[in-house]
Amino acid sequence: MKDRYIFPAVFHYASDGISVSFPDLPGCFSCADTDEEAVQMAEEALGLHLCGMERDGDDIPEPTQGEKIPTKPNERIFLVHVWMPQAREEIEPVYVKKTLTIPADLNEAGKAAGINFSQVLSSSLRDILRRKKVPVSK
Repeated sequence: MKDRYIFPAVFHYASDGISVSFPDLPGCFSCADTDEEAVQMAEEALGLHLCGMERDGDDIPEPTQGEKIPTKPNERIFLVHVWMPQAREEIEPVYVKKTLTIPADLNEAGKAAGINFSQVLSSSLRDILRRKKVPVSK
């Protein structure tokens, strides 16, 4: 598995937005309203598609050189980069075990209510980090 891929994408411009396709990766598509959004969505689509191919054991093709891809007047070729360690982490996050202490009455009440303590902690941490404007992956 490689850490970095760069594939050419065809950006097709129409009155209702931009559609993105990857000639080397059938089934990998995206769409957007602006170039900036199209690049971001193309990176996400490429990462998801390649992660799926890795997981399924599919061979990932060599990218075609951009100048060899035919385009129409309303199309442009963009090279789309994806950093696979980040893409893999977003799809299948790595978990770490944390030991913590909570009051006994909260532990008993939470267990009785069927609370998933890990889920509550993760959700609360995400909320706090969002309010503090600290970026988190999801």
